[in-house]
Amino acid sequence: MSKLFSPLVIKKTRFRNRIVVSPMCQYSSENGFANDWHLVHLGARAVGGAGLVITEAAAVSPEGRISPQDLGIWSDAHIEKLRQITAFLAAQQCVAGIQLAHAGRKASTGAPWKDRGKVPVAQGGWVPVAPSAIPFSESYHMPAALDREGIRQVVADFTAAAGRALAAGFEVIEIHAAHGYLVHQFLSPLSNHRSDEYGGSFENRIRLLLEITDSVRTVWPHDLPLFVRISATDWVEGGWNLEESVQLVHVLKQKGVDLVDVSSGGLSMHQHIAAGPAYQLPFASRIRKETGILTGTVGMITSATQAETILVNGDADMIFMAREILRNPYFPLLAAAELKDRISWPVQYERAKP
Repeated sequence: MSKLFSPLVIKKTRFRNRIVVSPMCQYSSENGFANDWHLVHLGARAVGGAGLVITEAAAVSPEGRISPQDLGIWSDAHIEKLRQITAFLAAQQCVAGIQLAHAGRKASTGAPWKDRGKVPVAQGGWVPVAPSAIPFSESYHMPAALDREGIRQVVADFTAAAGRALAAGFEVIEIHAAHGYLVHQFLSPLSNHRSDEYGGSFENRIRLLLEITDSVRTVWPHDLPLFVRISATDWVEGGWNLEESVQLVHVLKQKGVDLVDVSSGGLSMHQHIAAGPAYQLPFASRIRKETGILTGTVGMITSATQAETILVNGDADMIFMAREILRNPYFPLLAAAELKDRISWPVQYERAKP
């Protein structure tokens, strides 16, 4: 059997293969509620053979949404539809994961196919919050700097969301600390100009993430996996960098984080990204080798042989796929055929098996 289709066990959870459907915003919710679009979108990837399907960023509070159309998990009322989705994924032998997120200063913006700029308060938008009153760009809202009470509320919101995720049937939680959203904003000195215990030094800038991790662990069972997504670098001089990421992951591992999903960028309009096939892989590889933690890699991974080579070389433990699996929900089924692995297909689709 190939490495890509070999099972992976983390805590008590068994993943049938190493292919992960990466969180991808759908901008298709009302008041944070999942609906049939999410059921079909996520369910199709489970039918297609992925080992783990992670929802798009689910906002832990209304003001934590990127857009008014974002998925949410700030209310118990959100649980019912999410439970239907996780039950369908489980019936396909697919593990259900959810990404818990807060957009921070990048909140209250329009869907990509609409006006991507800020949504005015008069049109259903809101004033975002951030570590410091520094907007992402001129087309985004000026955020309000969080005070200590506001920070405590953010931690409480993540914790309550984790409890709802458990009630909804998810087996994996991923804390979103990447792509320029709130937790990443605290990590980076480009967006965090605070002078209190949450700003300045490396130890202070990582404090919010560690508090969220510790608090989530009080409600999330220790025998279920906990992931964290990070941006390994801001791709900007003077910003968050790979050396700090390695240092952070050493601490997260001690806190009981099981896997780090390694992405990059998203914090600054001035980023210069050297994109190309698997361009973020060196970040995941270095973090894995220097910390010993399980890592996932993402970014322009488009073929079975490419994914297999990454795993065989020991550069990552899971392959997170985004655009390629949007183009082809059945990528895992076809990848197995390419690698000459014999895997089970949904019985309804057996007649198409190569």
